[in-house]
Amino acid sequence: MELIVHLIKLSGGLPIIMALLLLVAVAVIFDRLWFYYRVLGAGGRVEESLKALGYRDVRGLKALGEDYSHTLQGRLILQAVASKAETPDALSQHLDEEVLWSMPRLDQYLWLLDTAATLGPLLGLFGTIIGMIDTFNVLGSSGAAVKATGGIADALVSTGMGLFIAIISVLFLNLLNKRLRLAMHQLDLIRLLLINRLHGEGVKAHGEAGAEHFETRSALGAHLGLGDTRKAEGV
Repeated sequence: MELIVHLIKLSGGLPIIMALLLLVAVAVIFDRLWFYYRVLGAGGRVEESLKALGYRDVRGLKALGEDYSHTLQGRLILQAVASKAETPDALSQHLDEEVLWSMPRLDQYLWLLDTAATLGPLLGLFGTIIGMIDTFNVLGSSGAAVKATGGIADALVSTGMGLFIAIISVLFLNLLNKRLRLAMHQLDLIRLLLINRLHGEGVKAHGEAGAEHFETRSALGAHLGLGDTRKAEGV
């Protein structure tokens, strides 16, 4: 305990500020990890549910949106259902508006981690400078070399604390930025799925697609002067 008090006094009280900065960074890390875990998990389930819905199934979309109304993705679905847009472009603009409204929640508090990564080493360096000044003040006393060596070592603890804060903050800031990009990709994919489900024509049945392919092939053969391929083959 005495050593901690000594280090705090030597660095001008800055280790207390750095400890608070580390506490804030850790709180933000746990909050955002839990937030992105819930957002990405809900987004994955919504994507699978949207794939299973038929085209222009407004009732199914509304039910899905109400089931996930507490999530960003659910509110996006409800916005698509409530929209009176008659064209895909108009619907896309309405959904883009909802996505932009969601952005502040997605990147909330990340600026605190960025600040901790930048401010931590600067505070540590400042604390070390203060400690070094106090250390050099004892050079004229007896046993100055020993005191100066110990004082420099103690002063460098402040720099180590600042670097530790920066390393933790940068690592998790990169991880959380990756989660942010995944969440934005999910919202963009869901937006596209909604546009296709409400304004798309769907996928043609296999038999219909096969008949159309045969008609196209026969027309191409007639154009090339090959005649009916089935008659040529004796079918």
